[in-house]
Amino acid sequence: MASADSPPDPSPRGHVLLAPDRFAGSLTAAEVAGHLAAGLRRARPGVALVELPVADGGDGTVEAAVAAGWRRVEVEVCGPTGRPVNARLALNGRTAVVELAEASGLRRLPDGRPRPLVASSVGTGQLLGHAVRLGARRIVLGLGGGACTDGGAGLVQGLGGRLLDALGKDLPPGGAALRSLHALDLRGLPDMSGIQVVIAGESAGPLLGRGGAAAVDGPRRGASRDEVRLLDAGLRRWADLAEAASRRAARDLPGAGASGGVGFAALAFLGATIEPGAPLMLDLLGIAERARGAHLVVTGEGSLDSRSLRGTTPIGVARAAARAGAPVVAVAGRRGLTGERLRRARIQAVYALDDIEPDIERRRRRAGALLEQLTVAIADEWLPPDRPIP
Repeated sequence: MASADSPPDPSPRGHVLLAPDRFAGSLTAAEVAGHLAAGLRRARPGVALVELPVADGGDGTVEAAVAAGWRRVEVEVCGPTGRPVNARLALNGRTAVVELAEASGLRRLPDGRPRPLVASSVGTGQLLGHAVRLGARRIVLGLGGGACTDGGAGLVQGLGGRLLDALGKDLPPGGAALRSLHALDLRGLPDMSGIQVVIAGESAGPLLGRGGAAAVDGPRRGASRDEVRLLDAGLRRWADLAEAASRRAARDLPGAGASGGVGFAALAFLGATIEPGAPLMLDLLGIAERARGAHLVVTGEGSLDSRSLRGTTPIGVARAAARAGAPVVAVAGRRGLTGERLRRARIQAVYALDDIEPDIERRRRRAGALLEQLTVAIADEWLPPDRPIP
């Protein structure tokens, strides 16, 4: 297993490490790694391959931890609209990885239909509670890919808190209902003392206002302009009562607006801290150890461009591999880095799907097959058959 609790299993010396992130809109990180492995096994059947899909706290984070050897735990929780879903968390010793997208994500919406006013993070709270009951003392919380704009009110409900209206009745789920919030009953919350919660991700904006959760994430979840105003009003009411109850002023902290405001609840009620998602997850997955002794490291993501240089997971993989002395190549749907910028990223070459399929829709539909096609060039240039791998 790979984590801060125990060292990762050693990789075979002279191996090829496949450590890609997801291709958003087409393939998960595990699928990308699988297609790369399938192509390379055909091209170079004798080469040892290690598949280690990576993530930065967004969609696919639990899947990446499980692929690295963490224990997979599945539990039935409430999805974003209240329907039960089977969601996973990853456990390694006393460290757990919990992912918002697993329980409360866009991919959990029935028929994919946005429900911006009623979608809730309650299932994520239930996952957190399950991690606590399993004995986790450090919980890494990935907040990407959420479907809700409820300020994390559902997360608090999922942990056992109650949100009450003026008649003492439980509020229905979702951000819109928060306008009717009158009181909080937190007696059902678990004892979180001594449990460290770390949000894996970049610091987002505040909870409220023009740069807040409703304004930024509401439209992405399908909210109209009027619905954004309604959601912001509910979040303001929620912030007033939540801060009074938790005795933490969290609404303006960096990260409070993350994922529809779920970051706010984690900061206010769980005392969470925020760490950049890519380096945090790469450390947990043991990327440096896995790259040691590698003949080649293959990473990648959907679009490798100037945004990547601000610290996406593939750049973190490349830098860790370079420190381990392994050459790095990348695969991408679209290539936006060349020359000196590519060298600064510690990547020797990029193999892009748009080099062999210019049509974007066909590229998305056939991404897996195209990746396997690219492995022929990778094998020819980096794994010559007449030169044995040490």
